[in-house]
Amino acid sequence: MSQHARWRRLAGLGARFLTVGAISTIIEIAVFNLLYLVLGVDVVVAKVVASLVALVNAYIGNREWTFRHRGGHTRAVEITLFIVVNAVCTALGALLVWAGVEAASAMLGREAGPFVVNAVNLASIIVVVVLRFLLYHYVVFRGVRVREDAVTAPSAAPNNSATPH
Repeated sequence: MSQHARWRRLAGLGARFLTVGAISTIIEIAVFNLLYLVLGVDVVVAKVVASLVALVNAYIGNREWTFRHRGGHTRAVEITLFIVVNAVCTALGALLVWAGVEAASAMLGREAGPFVVNAVNLASIIVVVVLRFLLYHYVVFRGVRVREDAVTAPSAAPNNSATPH
């Protein structure tokens, strides 16, 4: 495969990943704000819960659309890797939100307001999205998925055993 074709394929993969991610981000921001602004839940707890809710959409969208042609792991291993990767990414996102809100509050000399908290949350999402793409591509959905009909179908190649190799 040429370098140009690889970049085109990666760009298509990235576009599908970002589409699934955009939908997941909307879900995450909506749940985060519902918990933080409406229900008064702690900012870190709201971040963790919102991330976990968005992950359901992320797994289904990425497994069935973005990386549908990839995945040499069994479903159980894939789900385990997905959970581990997202636990790490969720913890990183929560750490970034906590550190960002603390830093903003220190710089402002008062508690950060909803606009600043959401700006910090959005910045954490951007950092984590890049990490997730790399980990999904190289760890979770690694390898080429073998189609079942290719495994069960007899080979159509002629038997050239008499031809010298």
